Amino acid sequence: MTDEGSFAARIVKCPACGQDSVYASSNPYRPFCSARCKGIDLGAWASEEFTLPAEAPPDDEPFGDPRLQ
Repeated sequence: MTDEGSFAARIVKCPACGQDSVYASSNPYRPFCSARCKGIDLGAWASEEFTLPAEAPPDDEPFGDPRLQ
């Protein structure tokens, strides 16, 4: 079993602002760079800014897994 402390910290891009962010247990906001960026992302989810496309198939086409049809 490995200890997380034995891994080198990775630098990733913050999903909110694009700046460098330390992806390690020393950064409580990971993968974000700061509490501000984490809060902005949470607010976007809460206000439903992030959505998945929900296109329904046309009525004349089968729906679901084609292997089950």
